[in-house]
Amino acid sequence: MEHGEAMDNGDVCSMLTPNGGEDVYSCIESDVSSADHLVVMVHGILGSASDWKFGAEQFVKRLPDKVFVHCSERNMARLTLDGVDVMGERLAEEVLEVIKKKPGLRKISFVAHSVGGLVARYAIGKLYRPPKRGTGDELSADACNEVSKGTIGDLEPINFITVASPHLGSRGNKQVPFLFGVTALERAAGRLVHWIFRRTGQHLFLTDDDEGKPPLLRRMIEDNGEYHFISALRSFERRVLYSNVDYDHIVGWRTSSIRRNSELPKWEDSINEKYPHIVYEERCKACAENQNESMTEDDGLDQLEEELVNGLSCVPWEKVDVSFHNSRFRFAAHSVIQVKDHHMHAEGADVIQHMIDHFLL
Repeated sequence: MEHGEAMDNGDVCSMLTPNGGEDVYSCIESDVSSADHLVVMVHGILGSASDWKFGAEQFVKRLPDKVFVHCSERNMARLTLDGVDVMGERLAEEVLEVIKKKPGLRKISFVAHSVGGLVARYAIGKLYRPPKRGTGDELSADACNEVSKGTIGDLEPINFITVASPHLGSRGNKQVPFLFGVTALERAAGRLVHWIFRRTGQHLFLTDDDEGKPPLLRRMIEDNGEYHFISALRSFERRVLYSNVDYDHIVGWRTSSIRRNSELPKWEDSINEKYPHIVYEERCKACAENQNESMTEDDGLDQLEEELVNGLSCVPWEKVDVSFHNSRFRFAAHSVIQVKDHHMHAEGADVIQHMIDHFLL
């Protein structure tokens, strides 16, 4: 398919954008006209817009007159190694261009996989605009219980969804499972990762030191200067974390679900035929009671990781835990949870279905 040429896949049409992204929407003109909810899908490291093709099509099939899906294009392949901040700036510019081209949009949601979740968090911090009220109603960046609305790109923020995203970084114990929790390997990875994953690797392993500033992920748990990272997260109607409890060799369960070791739940095989791979769900309120309790040895967090957990817990999250332990593709769980490959449609489709069934409009 050439750029600008629409492809009809039954009830779903798609069009490649100039830089290799993809817009996915209903083929029925009246549906396209009424769809006022922009869903921005963001891929992970070394990925491309096509990684979310299945998910995007399912969204449009189920919500044809409600959503217009844009699969992000600006950070594909090796561009994902340029750093979370650089990618976040690109994504913010891309979102504004999409909004400008489709003036009927009123709402916005994000669905992001892997490091794309961090990129999306950076982008919304850039795109956030506080509510237009008097100074007496201005929000404190540290106030966990205050409710912010505001806008993202002048649109109403609804769903912020991440799928297997390393919100606490990748340097902690078992945060990158293929290192087997061996401390020496984890420390060595932190020293060498920039040779492979460049600036993005430094951000993930919290080894960046830009002009003496704290690591970027630490700066992204609060509002500072022109970036309103925590207010942007708080502005969404809901925030959701989909996490692999096992067999994800790239992103560990604790970092993708924003939990301490002692907070990881016990789970059993799903008995829900509709969502067979979803094994646990919980709604976490903002500012949990245990937030300021001292760390236990079992938690396995250093001070910086504890700060990340505390900062991100200042907003409520829905946590959805997923297991593909009975799947023939279980060792590719990091890709299956996104349904990245057509061979995985039968395995990960229930996760996408759960996502759409609970999607606020």
